[in-house]
Amino acid sequence: MDYMSIIILILGIILVVAGLVGLILPILPGPALICAGLIFAEWAGNFSHMGSVTVIILIALAILAHTLDFIAASFGVKKFGASRWASVGAFVGGVVGLFFGLVGVFIGPFVGAFIAELIARNRIEPAFRAGIGSWVGILLGSVAKVALGFAMIGIYIIARFF
Repeated sequence: MDYMSIIILILGIILVVAGLVGLILPILPGPALICAGLIFAEWAGNFSHMGSVTVIILIALAILAHTLDFIAASFGVKKFGASRWASVGAFVGGVVGLFFGLVGVFIGPFVGAFIAELIARNRIEPAFRAGIGSWVGILLGSVAKVALGFAMIGIYIIARFF
């Protein structure tokens, strides 16, 4: 392995570690970083163990993980019987929450769903249920994101060593 390959491999490892942190911290795009890190690690080995199909699968899983994480709060709101407005509110609250850091990411969807449902139904109880539904959705989305992130690592290990 030449020096450039070693540098690329180290960069790949750093990206995977940052991606693992990003699976927990919503500030970092965990699945995308893991995917990029695994591709860099394979690039360091001249793609001798992983073909284009595996790369496409890794990219698809990263996109799926981000998509699930992004729409999870709206899905949770819907499953808790809230109106369509509460789903939109959870989505908007999640986007606005991104600008307020880690606290905003968790509180934003709740507040958005709560306010939208309160406007739609003019009652506190369904609005509160909508907010709780957004949190349940966020939790399920986070679990799916972590599972898909580790699945990507597992696919790489299988492709690399077996």
